[in-house]
Amino acid sequence: MPVKIRLARRGRKKQAMYDVVVADSRAPRDGRFIEKIGTYNPNTDPATIDLDNDKAFDWVMKGAQATDTVRAMLSYRGIMMKKHLQIGVNKGAITQEEADKKLEAWMKDKESKIQGKVDKLAKEKAAKKKAALEAEKKVSDARAEELKKKAQEAEAALVEEIKEGGAEGDEDVAEDVAEVEEAQAAVEAPAEEAQAEEPKAEAKEETPAEEAKEEDKKEG
Repeated sequence: MPVKIRLARRGRKKQAMYDVVVADSRAPRDGRFIEKIGTYNPNTDPATIDLDNDKAFDWVMKGAQATDTVRAMLSYRGIMMKKHLQIGVNKGAITQEEADKKLEAWMKDKESKIQGKVDKLAKEKAAKKKAALEAEKKVSDARAEELKKKAQEAEAALVEEIKEGGAEGDEDVAEDVAEVEEAQAAVEAPAEEAQAEEPKAEAKEETPAEEAKEEDKKEG
């Protein structure tokens, strides 16, 4: 039975994820499979590949044919390199120990490259975020400066308006004060006249007791 290692799609629309499966090459793409050996998520950067390396290597050594995409994944994880070295061991070209050392060195180099890519992406992301924040700050500062300028202009206009209307305001106040003083004078004048005439009226009037005393003096 011809066997293939391929992807079986799952996940939401535009958020597809895949299972890495071993299946009969004649079976539908997302149909029945013999064994699931991993998952593949292309939505991350770099893409997330989760494989059972031992199972994948075992199937490859049994002759299972990988699709182009899965083959690239197997190469990425070192499965194809391990197969190449194992074939050399089986043929007697190299020892198992030498093959293991070469594979270990290759894996370290590969991991270093992967980590370098991850670090580079992280730095680029941080730089983009920093640039976005700086651009946002510039816009915010410009807006704040514009608002400050408008506030200063409004304040200056208000001060100028107060200065221009100050003389007229003083004249109005002076007129109001004069009117009040005139009214007060008009009210106070009759009162003062009444106070001046009141003693004279009192001097002319005599009480009955005083009149009686005067008459007694005259008779005596």
